[in-house]
Amino acid sequence: MNLEAHLGTLTQTAGDTAPWRPTLYAPVEPEQRSALTELLESGAVNSVHDTCADQLEELLSARRPDWRPDAVELASAVRDHLGGTSPAEYGTWAWYAWSRQLVHVLPAAEHRELRQSRNRYKITAEEQDLLSGKTVAVVGLSVGAASAVTLAQEGVGNRFRLADFDLLSLSNLNRLRASVADVGLPKVVIAARQMYEIDPYLDITVWPEGLTEENTDAFLAGGGRTDLLVEECDDMYLKVHVRERARALGIPVLMETNERGMLDVERFDLEPERPLLHGLLQGVAAAGVKKMSTREKLPHLLRILGQDEPSERLVSSLVETGKTISSWPQLASGVSLGAALVTDTARRLLLGQFTSSGRYFVDPGTLIREGAETSLAPAEPTPEPATEVASPPLLLPPGTAGATLGEEGLRRLVAHGIQAPSGGNSQPWQFVARGEALDCRVDTAQPQTMLDFEGRATQLAIGAAVENIHLAAQASGRACQVQYFPTPADPGLVCRLTFSPAADVPRPALFDWIERRTTNRGLGPVRPLAESHAAALRDCAAESGARLHLITARDQLDEMGRILGAGDRLRMLSPQLHREMMNELRWDPEETRRTRDGIDVATLGFDEVDLAGVRLARQWSGLAFVRRIGGGKAFEESAAKALAASSAVGCLTVPRKGPETFVDGGRALQRLWLTATSLGLGFQPHTSLLYLFPRLENEGETGLDTTETDVLRTLRTRFAAVIPSKPDEAELMLFRLSYAPPPTARSLRRPVDSVLHFGGPPSRSGA
Repeated sequence: MNLEAHLGTLTQTAGDTAPWRPTLYAPVEPEQRSALTELLESGAVNSVHDTCADQLEELLSARRPDWRPDAVELASAVRDHLGGTSPAEYGTWAWYAWSRQLVHVLPAAEHRELRQSRNRYKITAEEQDLLSGKTVAVVGLSVGAASAVTLAQEGVGNRFRLADFDLLSLSNLNRLRASVADVGLPKVVIAARQMYEIDPYLDITVWPEGLTEENTDAFLAGGGRTDLLVEECDDMYLKVHVRERARALGIPVLMETNERGMLDVERFDLEPERPLLHGLLQGVAAAGVKKMSTREKLPHLLRILGQDEPSERLVSSLVETGKTISSWPQLASGVSLGAALVTDTARRLLLGQFTSSGRYFVDPGTLIREGAETSLAPAEPTPEPATEVASPPLLLPPGTAGATLGEEGLRRLVAHGIQAPSGGNSQPWQFVARGEALDCRVDTAQPQTMLDFEGRATQLAIGAAVENIHLAAQASGRACQVQYFPTPADPGLVCRLTFSPAADVPRPALFDWIERRTTNRGLGPVRPLAESHAAALRDCAAESGARLHLITARDQLDEMGRILGAGDRLRMLSPQLHREMMNELRWDPEETRRTRDGIDVATLGFDEVDLAGVRLARQWSGLAFVRRIGGGKAFEESAAKALAASSAVGCLTVPRKGPETFVDGGRALQRLWLTATSLGLGFQPHTSLLYLFPRLENEGETGLDTTETDVLRTLRTRFAAVIPSKPDEAELMLFRLSYAPPPTARSLRRPVDSVLHFGGPPSRSGA
């Protein structure tokens, strides 16, 4: 037999029946197992591709992103998942007759779960489930083939209807993803095969005769109305006809034209009276188009394409078609772009995230051209903490009998006072000097925040400042009398300090640590808290009328890390709490030195990765989506890591005794913090939860939404299981202790003259 004869016995013609749907076998069913065995024995199978075990490993790992199993553990997990089913009988075998390949895949639900796992969170699991119930019809499988395959690949739809009468020609391969071996096959067959090779569980119906007047309604609504029509046919009559039927059936239409990234959206589902093709046909119906000659159709075609702003290549194409080129030119890049535009728009349309009609352009020639490049901000350097050029003189000369402080003495006392800590370094104090007295007031210019419930955090900070001033006065040989809330009619006046010379006042040891006290976020070595240090801290608290709860057991520290981490996540994903937290941060030394308040990000001790994460979380728009999908577990890691490197966690409480509770508590806190500093202990507050818990006790609204309140209530219960609370005590401060080396920088403070004002003598009502 000669070559031609041999080839003739093997060559299929275009008229041959071309398979396009795989046959699926589930071997757990006896009949299907028998059919699969017969297929294997028939000799029709050229190759068997079985990676089902690998797919199972990937599936189990994808379900637990933080899981890092070794090979033995992973293999054990796969066996448990199989539950005794033979690996060969698990899932489905897909027989692709056109390639003579037998492929082993996971069961339908697991196949789609794993295949779409990399879509998250571009598409949430809930959105993917919704999309899997949609039907998409595509007419015109030249440009439309790329759209159909991309829709299937992204999981935008699970049921597809494909219509095109044409066969693949060699010239089509300039833009269609196909093989030279596919030339002569129906385009619907090629598209269906490619889609099924991605997902053998799809439900695809093909219409190789193409769209006609007779089958349009069956194509659009047979067996259930399609949810979306992608129209990419060349025939102008069919363009109009299929739109008329889509409008009558309430089906939205997308059309991508392979010209300047032009995408048309017609929401006939929302606008049943909308004119076809945005009214560009000037009321011409399909019946009218059918009667037109090719020449008569041209003005309408130009209006559809946008004759006012055609690309220069479109003009030449129109002029030369039928002269120097045989048909309308298209490029692979344009087809790929069109598929992306159709798929992205279809996804948002089907999810109800995009409801508009209109014409849109994503023209690479306009967007990417000389002079259109985007200006990029320079890379942000790793921030260095802002530091003082020169420290103010803080030491006070010892007082002498009968000597007065004077303005300079009062400035130095306040200079010590403002070294105290405050929530977010807000420095919520103002001081008014009246003779030998100093009024400590709330700075009313400070914005109210969620974490300052009933002004408790403000009073705590002012109390800490008062303790510093008290210690500084004693160090200068002066007595300091503290009178809380001396004027009931003026709640902003927290307390009044009155100074007098006293030769027998001993110099307090804690005074020397005021300038060295700072927040220490360093992790340091993991060392148990020395018993002598624990005793010194407890004694300090008791001497101040407070109580210190110390947690040192590792399981309790780990649980507290999880609680605080969940609190950090709550704070990051609550719109108001997030906004307030971002307002506290200072992002560069210039901003830090200008405001001289807030938290300098350079003092947070973050490495480049953590710092990049903080910058990423700066904008609420991205976090709003994280909140919506229930994400944000990463925000829990920092606290867990910090607690794992802690020697202890402390919670300071004081008896509830009236309006001065938190001012007195601030004084106790400052003494405790100074004591910890003197012992070489790193001290880092974790205050947000303790500042939020009181909102649960409020008879009115918590200020949080229902979900946030429920989370907070759960955390309150878990917190109390580690550190029990007493109804007659106020929780002041939660903090971690470590043996980390001291930080190299501390937060700046506003100048003394910006918080200290000189007035007249104290009013009689406050005497």
